[in-house]
Amino acid sequence: MPVIRSPYGDNRRAAVLGSPIGHSRSPAVHLAAYHALGLDGWSYDRIECTADELPGIVSGAAPEFIGFSVTMPNKLAALDFATERTERAALVGSANTLVRTDDGWRADCTDIDGMTGALAALGVDADIAAGAAPDAVVVGAGGTALPTVVALAEVGVSTISIVARDAGRAAAVLDLCDRLGIAGEVIAFEAGVALEHRCRDASVVVSTVPAPAAEILAPAVAHAGKVVDVIYDPWPTPLAQAVEAAGGAVVGGLVMLLNQAFRQVELFTGLPAPREAMTKVLIPNA
Repeated sequence: MPVIRSPYGDNRRAAVLGSPIGHSRSPAVHLAAYHALGLDGWSYDRIECTADELPGIVSGAAPEFIGFSVTMPNKLAALDFATERTERAALVGSANTLVRTDDGWRADCTDIDGMTGALAALGVDADIAAGAAPDAVVVGAGGTALPTVVALAEVGVSTISIVARDAGRAAAVLDLCDRLGIAGEVIAFEAGVALEHRCRDASVVVSTVPAPAAEILAPAVAHAGKVVDVIYDPWPTPLAQAVEAAGGAVVGGLVMLLNQAFRQVELFTGLPAPREAMTKVLIPNA
């Protein structure tokens, strides 16, 4: 089998920027991709980096750096730093990917691809296409909720119930829903009858909050048939266990991490992501 070579050359570097960053699984996934593509001169590292440090680190990166993955707390800083932005990164208002261009750095948000992949793994897109209710529940209204809303719109969701402690916290999510033509409403952050009914009727529930916060809602969310829980460590979460015990299906954060990495690898290398090799290193039993 001939070795595939990237149009960018044989020796390139990439890295993930975040703080703390020691726990990141991204190096294993990206390095597996480079190896499978025959890009043996490519490397991928972890770089401890705060939002204040990001502009200096990226602007001072050696010429062989082709791209950066960006994790917390740097996604807003990455968008602000970039010399150009994809339409979807501007729509969400944050970026988890920086790709070198001839004139600087392009910001993108492959977090959307991560959530789209998680929804597809549950068959949500197929369900809605077959006539299931185009309704969803999103638990939380922070930064992860925004790419989640875009992904839900892409699979055909037209109504979203946002579980938040108050409407003020959900303002940005409601605004994004409005711009996408989605009917958005806020319901209380409590395991009451209102949430139970929304979860039972929804095509999918997406939890974007830490495991302890989601656990409070588990008695209500357990009525959902399909759930995405963005957490991947530790796994399974109490929420995931409650949903599975009630007979529902759950996809976790590793599926999201993997799917957003597929697109990052393609943006960095210019080649189709070797999905099987990347999946084996992150989810061996998939």
